[in-house]
Amino acid sequence: MTDQTSQVQVHAERKPRAEFWLYFAIIFVVALPFALGFWLFATLAGHEGRGPIGRAWDKAWEVTPLIFSA
Repeated sequence: MTDQTSQVQVHAERKPRAEFWLYFAIIFVVALPFALGFWLFATLAGHEGRGPIGRAWDKAWEVTPLIFSA
C-alpha cells in the first residue's frame, strides 16, 4: 500500500498572463490617487517613505494575486 501522507505536491511558478496584467493596471490606476494622498500626508508630517507610484505599485502587486488565488 502506498503512503499518501509523504507525497508533497509542488506547484510550478507561472508567469502572469494578460488577464493578470489587465487587473493589475486597473488596480494600479485606482490606487494611485489614494497613494498620492497618503504620500502627501506623510511628507507633510515629516515621514519619509516610498513615493506615490511605488506605494500604488506595491498595493496593486499585493491585491491582484489575491483575486487570482480565489
